[in-house]
Amino acid sequence: MKNRVAEAKRWLSQAIQDLDDAKFNHSGKRYNVACFLAQQSVEKALKAYLFMKGAEEVWGRSTAELCKDAKSFDPEFSTIESNASSLDKYYIPTRYPNALPGGIPSQAFDEEDAKRAISLAEKNNKLHKI
Repeated sequence: MKNRVAEAKRWLSQAIQDLDDAKFNHSGKRYNVACFLAQQSVEKALKAYLFMKGAEEVWGRSTAELCKDAKSFDPEFSTIESNASSLDKYYIPTRYPNALPGGIPSQAFDEEDAKRAISLAEKNNKLHKI
């Protein structure tokens, strides 16, 4: 990657926007979307961190797996690994009806789910050192 700092900042900027969008969707009672965007925020912040550390390519969508990759650069990421893992459950079921045993995502997630997802995203994003 030619300019790892610029690429990391692009990813981090989108991570910040995703967290803001999660809060916006929460206020509009779009709880499934808020949960998904909270997960996306942490995923992108972790990717930003990995790019900043010199990763040429960063693959995957799992915040838990990306957190494991980040731990190779800084063991402090072990403190958020379980929280990151909790966010992974918001990646697919918040969007696809066939990822649920019944119903649809917009009805399956509630305000408490969205609050928890946003809280986890806020806690996890504070540890990213860019």
